[in-house]
Amino acid sequence: MAEGIGIDIIEVKRIKSLIEKYGDRFYQRILTENEINYCKKFPDPEVHFAGRFASKEAYSKAIGTGISGNFRWKDIEILNDERGKPYIRHTVENQYSKLKFEISISHTKDYGCAVVICRK
Repeated sequence: MAEGIGIDIIEVKRIKSLIEKYGDRFYQRILTENEINYCKKFPDPEVHFAGRFASKEAYSKAIGTGISGNFRWKDIEILNDERGKPYIRHTVENQYSKLKFEISISHTKDYGCAVVICRK
């Protein structure tokens, strides 16, 4: 049984404009080095940055806090297993790191979206 579910969608052009405005500072504030390296290996990294951004927003909704003092962007990182399936790794131990999470990320050239399900 699901304890929480979160979904988020973001326009890739919004992420691209933030990167153009703030440069590396934008994604370094939100993503871990592993996530940044993953996104940068693609020809259109802003598409993958959008997917990771949506993933963290969806996670914050699944745990019921939103982006707040109880959740910081780098408390988790979105990685991929050997088959490419995304998963959530907690970078800090807290009440949420004991829970199980499922994640699905999708994107087009215009949108990035993610769904996160939280289970006990």
